[in-house]
Amino acid sequence: MKVLPKSLFISHGGGPLPLLGDARHQEMVACLEEIAATTLKPEAIVLVSAHWEAALPTITAAAKPDLIYDYYGFPPESYQIQYPCPGNPNLAIKLHGLLEAAGIQSKLDQDRGFDHGLFVPLKLMYPEADIPCVQLSLVKTLDPNQHMAIGHALQGLSQEKILVIGSGFSFHNLKAFFNTGNAESQQLNEAFEAWLQEVCTSKEFSKKERHKLLANWAQAPGARYCHPREEHLLPLHVCYGVAESPCVKSFELTIMNKKSSMYMW
Repeated sequence: MKVLPKSLFISHGGGPLPLLGDARHQEMVACLEEIAATTLKPEAIVLVSAHWEAALPTITAAAKPDLIYDYYGFPPESYQIQYPCPGNPNLAIKLHGLLEAAGIQSKLDQDRGFDHGLFVPLKLMYPEADIPCVQLSLVKTLDPNQHMAIGHALQGLSQEKILVIGSGFSFHNLKAFFNTGNAESQQLNEAFEAWLQEVCTSKEFSKKERHKLLANWAQAPGARYCHPREEHLLPLHVCYGVAESPCVKSFELTIMNKKSSMYMW
């Protein structure tokens, strides 16, 4: 019997490449398709993208958001991609209320569209584009505790068929993607992935211990090599905050020749 996850952290790959048949994204495409096929289809999606930072947690509130092609130097067809999913103003208002009730000041944005952190993976998972979506920004502080608190506030959605997706990348060192790699870089990549897998999956940690580990993620082996800047990791912190438990399933894969992962709570 299919069930709906509480939250899902995905590694969304490089720009529009997953939609352009790039061979280095085959495992990622297959993984997202498998997740969609084996879980209950949500009635709405709240998606936290690594590609939107704001001074306050900000929520898309338009009924029909446009798409933002926030990538550069790709083939012309990548700027013609369509994903006409509706927005959900009522859900946006509810999210705003949940955050405010948790003491987290936030705001609604009637103008911003959906960036590629949303439309690229969702076009793979739910190509019909019939699920209403709301996008939630990261906060410019990039404070992991703050993002786990945002996730905790979203626990108020738990009685509804709403999926919270964190769209980032468990490895995000742009220079490293274009290097052939060496033994040291591979070791750092694998070390951080092993740490992340243990923290997210192990049942040995208490909630307090897991929270502390994620808050201090930069001290993990290979952390700053894999994430010179943490915006692609923090959607995971929001997803963890929604569940505050070990994940129910993890996915290990290779994307753009780097060891990567996804997590379902």
